Amino acid sequence: MEKKITDETIEYVGILAKLALSGEEKKQAERDMSRMLAYIDKLNELDTAGVEPMSHVFPVQNVFREDVVTNGEQTEKILRNAPARKDDMFAVPKTFD
Repeated sequence: MEKKITDETIEYVGILAKLALSGEEKKQAERDMSRMLAYIDKLNELDTAGVEPMSHVFPVQNVFREDVVTNGEQTEKILRNAPARKDDMFAVPKTFD
């Protein structure tokens, strides 16, 4: 198998990931990436003709429901736990000006 992962590739991936890799870590990353590419090459040998592409293993569907307030009558009870309140709301410190 030809060498597909170059030192430049490892450097570039390290920069993208914002990692400072040591020499041994670069060698290990090269071995890992080479094994991943070899596995992908192996998968490419499979005959997938007639296999329908999918995004999930299980069927996924959106379940829409009416947006109904279920705890609207408990405002006073909820606000009893507030360290500070303003009208019928929690008062919190500013996070930015």
